[in-house]
Amino acid sequence: MIEWQWYRLDELHVTQLYAICAAREAVFVVEQGCAYQELDGLDEEAEHLVAWSQKEVAAYLRLLKPGVKFPELVLGRIMTAKPYRGRGLGRQLLERALTRASVFYPGRAIRISAQSHLQDFYRKFGFETVSGSYLEDGIPHVTMLRMAVTSPS
Repeated sequence: MIEWQWYRLDELHVTQLYAICAAREAVFVVEQGCAYQELDGLDEEAEHLVAWSQKEVAAYLRLLKPGVKFPELVLGRIMTAKPYRGRGLGRQLLERALTRASVFYPGRAIRISAQSHLQDFYRKFGFETVSGSYLEDGIPHVTMLRMAVTSPS
């Protein structure tokens, strides 16, 4: 059973924070082979959405409010842990984030830095590609925007 929960950093128990950091590192640093600063100083400013399977992180993303990194809301560190892929958790993750954004930040645009091969996935949620391809940590990415947050598509 998957349990979904939103947190601010100071609401996380140390074991929950450890599980989140371990999951993000497993996907972004180890699996994708990216040597980068995973703990970038933005987690304190973020809202964290976690899909828990007991004490394991099944899926995760963080939401940065407008003005923290860009003028738009930013969804980042979007991931589904390898054992949980293919179950629709990525879709549920985005739907929950867009619902929260529409409630707390109505009418605000959302920015993501998407891996290029995931553009079609994000388009299903109303995101449009607004940049050419660029390398981020050695992986081709594009900037995508969802112009108005009203409801998950």
